[in-house]
Amino acid sequence: MQEQYRTVARAGVHETEINRSRFLCALAPAATEQEAQEFVARVRKEHPTATHNCFAYVIGADASVQKASDDGEPGGTAGVPMLQMLMRREVRYAVAVVTRYYGGVKLGAGGLIRAYGGSVGEALDALGTITRQRFRLASVTVDHQRAGKLENDLRATGKAVREVRYAEAVTIEIGLPNADVEGFRAWLADATAGTATLELGGEAYGDVPTG
Repeated sequence: MQEQYRTVARAGVHETEINRSRFLCALAPAATEQEAQEFVARVRKEHPTATHNCFAYVIGADASVQKASDDGEPGGTAGVPMLQMLMRREVRYAVAVVTRYYGGVKLGAGGLIRAYGGSVGEALDALGTITRQRFRLASVTVDHQRAGKLENDLRATGKAVREVRYAEAVTIEIGLPNADVEGFRAWLADATAGTATLELGGEAYGDVPTG
C-alpha cells in the first residue's frame, strides 16, 4: 500500500486561452470511478456546445484505475497528457475534464499535448492539492480526569484526533503513522502515568496535519 498520496484540495475550474481556443479545466476529488464518471457527465452537460470535453481520472492510492478520453481530438493528444500530468504530480482519487472551445487556429499535435497537459497542471496549481497519509487507527481510553488535558496534548502535537466518545471512561480515536506507533505508546504511558490503554485498529488514509 502507498504510504501517502496527493489529491485535489477542492473542486473548481481554471481557464486558459491558447491561440484563441478556450481551455476550461474542471478538477474534482473523486472517491470512486462512478463519482469520476458522474463528474465527467455533469461537465459535458454544462458545455453541450463545446468542441471537445476530454477527461482523465485516477482512482486508488496505488493508481489502480486510470482512464482517459481524447473525445475526438487526435489520438493521444488530450486525455493521455492530462492523465500523465495527474500521475506526474502523484495526484490520486481525482478527475479532470478539459473543455475546449475551438478558436479557429489549429495547434498541431505537440501544441495540443502541451495545451491539455498544461491546462491540468495550471488547474492543480490554482486549486491546490492536499497530502493524505496512511494511518493506523488507534483508540486511547482514559479516565475523565485526564481526558481533557490528553486531548489537548494530542491536538497540540499534531495527532489526527478523529472522534472523542464519553462513557464510563473517555475514548479518543486517533490516526497514527505506522512508524509512530511504538513512540506514541511510550509517550502515552508517560503522559497518563500508565493509566491509559491503547488499542490498535485497522488502517485508513487521513489528511496530513499542516502546522
